[in-house]
Amino acid sequence: MIIKLQKLSELIQEKNQIDNEIAEIIQRPAQIGHVGEFIASIIFDVQLMESASYKAIDGIFRSGLQGGKSVNIKWYGKQEGILDITPNALPDFYLIMTGPRSNQPTSRSGTRPWSIEFVYIFLTSDLVSKLTSRGSKIGIAASIPKSLWDQAEIYPNDCSPMLPLLSEQKHLLSLFHGGK
Repeated sequence: MIIKLQKLSELIQEKNQIDNEIAEIIQRPAQIGHVGEFIASIIFDVQLMESASYKAIDGIFRSGLQGGKSVNIKWYGKQEGILDITPNALPDFYLIMTGPRSNQPTSRSGTRPWSIEFVYIFLTSDLVSKLTSRGSKIGIAASIPKSLWDQAEIYPNDCSPMLPLLSEQKHLLSLFHGGK
C-alpha cells in the first residue's frame, strides 16, 4: 500500500504541473468545464463571458446561424444522457461535448477521459418544451431521451442542421478524440 501511495503522489505532482500548463493557456483553472469552454470558444466562434461565474451563460456565438445568441457549454467525460439545466436562467442554446457513451452501471474502476467523441446542440426553448410535455424534471442531471440526443448530434454525425460544421471544425474536434 505504501508503494501505491508513493506512486499516487508522483502522479498527482505530474498532474498538478500539467494543470498549471493548461491554466496558462486557457487563463482559468484547469477544470474540464473551463477547458471545454475554451475549446468551444475557438472551434465554434463563441465570445466567452468575462466572468466564469455568469449564471447559466458561458458566452455568445459571434457568427453563423446562432450569431448573437447565448450559449451554455458543457463538456462531460462520458455521454450518460443527462444535462444540467438551470431552469431560472436559460441560455438560447446548450452546446455539449462528451466523451464516450457510458454503458457501465457504476463508475468503480472506470475513468472519465478528457476526450471529445460527440458534440450536440440544443435549442433550449425546444428542449425544455419537449421535456416539460413528457413530465420530465428540468434541473441538475435532467434525463434527456436518446432520441433527442440523436437529433441534436453535430459531431461526428451531422444530424442537426442547427450548427453545420466545416471540415476545419471537424478536424479541430478530432484533435481531442480519445482513441489516439
